[in-house]
Amino acid sequence: MTGPTESPLLFLDVDGPLIPFGASPGHRHGAAVPADQGNPLLMRLDPGIGARLMALGCHLVWATTWMEEANQTVAPRIGLPKLPVAHWPDMDADVDADMDAGKGPRGLHWKTRRLVEWANGRPFIWVDDEIGAMDRQWVAAGHPGPSLLHRVDPARGLEEADFSALTGWLQTLAPR
Repeated sequence: MTGPTESPLLFLDVDGPLIPFGASPGHRHGAAVPADQGNPLLMRLDPGIGARLMALGCHLVWATTWMEEANQTVAPRIGLPKLPVAHWPDMDADVDADMDAGKGPRGLHWKTRRLVEWANGRPFIWVDDEIGAMDRQWVAAGHPGPSLLHRVDPARGLEEADFSALTGWLQTLAPR
């Protein structure tokens, strides 16, 4: 378990929270991404969102299938430094094995157990667009520290109301 003076963790997904699926062509935050330079959805990244995330005072961790590519492709476009990356085992085989072994109930997101393990009792926020009721129950039962599982509307991405919710929760923690 970590010490009480450490910053809370913030596990951050990319698709949905940072790259909204519902952004219209007129709602572009970043510079256009030439077709030969990768994913055209990267133009939906808000270049100022990295500073807002850093201002929360959390220890940021990528919790995305982008894995290390988030550091190479997403972080520079939104002003984040290189972040630690939550690594996932072979997702399909792992999820099937967990279900067969009775390690996870149906409806539990495949990231949930790994993120609780990573947190190791430390306060954490998980920002994702796929968080459900089973994830909340699992974390409440299996994580001894404070946690906030914050579901972001994938059509809109992280917005002011989301930052207000994150900041409000962080203020409920003991002074850091």
